[in-house]
Amino acid sequence: MAVTQAYEQWLSTDSPLYAEVTRFMFLEAELLDALREREWLENMVSKDIDYRLPLRQTVERARGTGFADSTYHMLENYGSLTARVQRNETAFAWAEDPASRVRHFVTNIRVFSVSDELECVDVRSNLLIFRTRQDQTAPQMLAGERHDRLRREDGELRLLTRTILLDHTVIGTHNLSICF
Repeated sequence: MAVTQAYEQWLSTDSPLYAEVTRFMFLEAELLDALREREWLENMVSKDIDYRLPLRQTVERARGTGFADSTYHMLENYGSLTARVQRNETAFAWAEDPASRVRHFVTNIRVFSVSDELECVDVRSNLLIFRTRQDQTAPQMLAGERHDRLRREDGELRLLTRTILLDHTVIGTHNLSICF
């Protein structure tokens, strides 16, 4: 596919839907950064969520990108995300007590296609997560691309699917208790 053809498939950045999707992505980042996970889950995530962080291997170009089709760092649904949020709300969330300081940088938002039947929109964005724990002086940084599908439910956009494609083959963090 030629570069101009790919570019033409994106919604224009001045379209109302692009503005709505961008606001959604920025609000999501703000809620997660502010540790308002319950609000994020209940107001921005579909009950049908499919949330994946596949394992990545270093492979030759001819073998593709190296993302596994059946092995994941995270493979979540609404129930397991709810359990994560509930655990973080208890005194027993030792991996996140005290809580990490996290900043989500969401950039290069591209809105692709709209499905009229399900009122869905496909979104790709780049993500950089800056995280510090306790008194660490060296931050942890995770970078990658997110492939999202948003669906309109009761008039509001909600996250229906998310696949996080990290640039890392080794995740140098002690836990993955944060949301991407």
